[in-house]
Amino acid sequence: MIDWSTDSIRERERFSFWREVVCKSVLHVSTESTPEKFCARMTGRSYGRLRFASFDCTDHELVRTRQQVARMPEDYYVITLHLRGRSQFSQGDETVALEPNEIAIVDGMRPFRIAFMEPVRRASAVIPHAMIDRRAPWLRSGSCRKIAANSPFADLIRRHLSHLAGGKLVLTEAEAPLLADNLCNLLALATARDTTPGRMRPELMLEAVLAYCRQELNNPQLTPARVAAHFGISLRTLHSRFQQSGQSFGRWLLENRLEACGKTLRNPHFRNDSVSEVAYRWGFNDLSHFNRAFRSRYGLPPRQWRALRQS
Repeated sequence: MIDWSTDSIRERERFSFWREVVCKSVLHVSTESTPEKFCARMTGRSYGRLRFASFDCTDHELVRTRQQVARMPEDYYVITLHLRGRSQFSQGDETVALEPNEIAIVDGMRPFRIAFMEPVRRASAVIPHAMIDRRAPWLRSGSCRKIAANSPFADLIRRHLSHLAGGKLVLTEAEAPLLADNLCNLLALATARDTTPGRMRPELMLEAVLAYCRQELNNPQLTPARVAAHFGISLRTLHSRFQQSGQSFGRWLLENRLEACGKTLRNPHFRNDSVSEVAYRWGFNDLSHFNRAFRSRYGLPPRQWRALRQS
């Protein structure tokens, strides 16, 4: 964790410090307006290629130019949760105004502009394209997106961003990527709702369906009928989309639940959880079926497989 603050900088040098040390070195953006008085604080965390930060700052503008994109390519999306104050994000043909509790998504590989019209507080995540594109390829359009405060998934997104960017919860190198994976799933779910399912290209519809299924993987009531109803499509259409992935809904669900159980069983943080607890946690409600399927997948009963992986 790293902290930057203008508190100890002389007032007339604060904005220069922020521009040179934080904006250029950390965020790879520049500024285009100089406020009369300026103060700011940023707390940053990094976990491999994942970066998270929380900000408090007075009004100013940030811009990422074509020249900066060419000189310092950023193969990332920037996800920003607005917590206080008003701002405006512009990218491509889109301009969105953000109020508290709203979320913006901008593409670091394309120019953008952010104007903070008053003192603001925000939390941000910088996430590689690949993590989000495979779940929400419709975000590749190059325009900024806004997730409204009343979106069905906005509250969960806010919680994840708050934990990752500046919450009191201390995350390990293993925990942060898992939480970031969940965040990506939620972003896919939230933005998929902005696209009418019947008008989605088949491959985009499949990505939206898989994102929903990953989020609901631990729900024993996850059925084709439930998924089809969630997206307002027919069961025939749902099964057709799964055929694109080369497997049926039932096979996809079983394989992903077994994979989740396998990861949990070999994770030392869950060594005190029984095999049955792990199975139930990931949506299995028949232990005999789980044990047979696990042995078929991994070649050993779950207890023996776990003992070998933790020895």
